[in-house]
Amino acid sequence: MKTIKIILGIITAVIVVFLATGLFIKETTYTTQVTVNKSIEDVFQIFNNSENIKNWIPEIKSFTIIKENVGKTGSLYKMVVDNQGQEITMTQKIIAYVPNEKVTLFFDAENMLKRDDYIFTKKGGFTYITLNSSCRSESYLMACMFPYFKGTFKKQDQTYLNNFKTFAEKTNLEF
Repeated sequence: MKTIKIILGIITAVIVVFLATGLFIKETTYTTQVTVNKSIEDVFQIFNNSENIKNWIPEIKSFTIIKENVGKTGSLYKMVVDNQGQEITMTQKIIAYVPNEKVTLFFDAENMLKRDDYIFTKKGGFTYITLNSSCRSESYLMACMFPYFKGTFKKQDQTYLNNFKTFAEKTNLEF
């Protein structure tokens, strides 16, 4: 009987800690970075060509333009992503666009709201892309889980940046 009380106490403590996570941590943030051996102008152009996105994010099944504005800011897109056999539909909105400097994207993927702030800087002949990401959820239980998946989110975004680097460095732009 004493063993059962100890086990129940441990389970209760784990549940309380898990549920308390959502009260104290409202947003999960992280940073990733990659260096591309190409000019900032070329990198920015390759990055912002929507036809290229499938080349570094292989899970994207479709990418559809809903609304595209002249200055890019406010443009809206629909993406269908294959997440381990399950299709997820999300919207992507460009909330900031400064040529050769910055692109900020906002994703609404059902219970996950994600903001990606891509900063482009040049040093020598290299372009540095720094990604500052933040994730939150409208669902309390999902918000409780996100801090525990921070490493997974960061690893996935770093993989995408590395894929972009590989793609960008082998891409020749034609003018």
